[in-house]
Parts: sequence; C-alpha cells; structure tokens
Amino acid sequence: MGGLPFAIGQSVLLTIELAALTTLILLLLGTPLAWWLARSKAWWKEAVASIVALPLVLPPTVLGFYLLVLLGPQGPGGLVAQLWGGRTLAFTFAGLVFGSVLYSMPFVVQPIRNAFAAMGDRPLEAAATLRASPWRAFWTVAVPLARPGFLSGAVLGFAHTIGEFGLVLMIGGNIPGSTRVLSVAVFDYVETSQWREANIIAGGMVIFAFTVILGMTLIEKRASWRHS
Repeated sequence: MGGLPFAIGQSVLLTIELAALTTLILLLLGTPLAWWLARSKAWWKEAVASIVALPLVLPPTVLGFYLLVLLGPQGPGGLVAQLWGGRTLAFTFAGLVFGSVLYSMPFVVQPIRNAFAAMGDRPLEAAATLRASPWRAFWTVAVPLARPGFLSGAVLGFAHTIGEFGLVLMIGGNIPGSTRVLSVAVFDYVETSQWREANIIAGGMVIFAFTVILGMTLIEKRASWRHS
C-alpha cells in the first residue's frame, strides 16, 4: 500500500471485500425478487416492496439495533454462531455482511425492478411465439434488456456499502482486521486527532463517490441513447 499505514490498507481491503461480497449476494437474491416485483399482479407485492425499501428511510441506528438483537447471543444469530463454536454473529465479519445485505438491498433491487418493468410484455411475447421456454426467455431476452438496471444496481449497492457508517458501527464495532471498515476508520482517526490518516481516507472516498456518480450518469445516458 505504498507509504500508507498498514491499518489503512487493512481497512481498504476489508471494505472492498465487504462491498464486493454484499453486491454479489444482492445480485443473486435481488434478481428473482426484482423480477417478481416487476411482473407479479399480487395485491400484496407493494407491501413486500415497502419492506425492501425500509432502509431508505429508517435511521441506520434503528436497523442496527434490531440486527444487534437478531445477531446477538440470545437471538437466532447466536444459535447459528454456536454451530462453529462462536457465541454471537454481532461484531463479526459474517454479521457485517448480513447487515450490509439488508441495508443495501433497495439500492440493488429497485433499479433492476425498474429495468424489468420498463421492458414491457412485448419482448417476452415475441420469445414465446418462437417457442422459447420462460426460463430461456428470461436469460436470453429479459436479462440482456435489463442490463442497465443490473449495472446501476451493482454500482449503487457497492458504493452504498462502501460509504455506510451507522449500521456497520452498531453491528460491527471497530475491530481492526475484522470489522473496521473505512467509514469507521475515518471516525476513529478523527477521534484520536490523526488528521493526516483521516484526510487520506476521506479524500479517497470523495474521489470514489465522484467516480460513481459520473459512471452512473454515463450509464443512464447510454441507456437513454439506446432507447431513443
């Protein structure tokens, strides 16, 4: 990591690992959920959509509190941790991944749902007339057409996980090498008056955020150009 302190490099790697794993899990779980939300006519689907969107309006500390209860020694997370000799999933990397998946879910599911909804019925009807099975039509027609939504969702999910602070501090704490991600490291360096280290991380995150916004804008412009 050049001249950077080892602790900063450790936090960078941990943050990237957390964001990449969270994004991958969300793409796997979020795609069928987004498809169902876009295509289902069930009257209660908007209730499910509202639950998915809850992290957009809930204070991170509120969600973090309930996750602490869920992942703690007295909750289901404690029972799961006991399977490999642990006591709790709180303040572990696994617990951090679980919390990040829940908190970043709307940032991945919503763009994919919008892309599936914007596609309409006609491409799938055309595939059906060519005797394509629903499974084949999904992978060869729906997914390629919804590619901008997948790109937006992946970028937003990754970026949001990188920048999250309140929830990761609540359920992960500040354990170097285990749960101390970049946003927590900035807070820690400021508290201990290590301004140089805080400046390095904060500056890097500003550049990263700018790159994400620019990338999103270019993706949207390219998508609108294709549909025009």
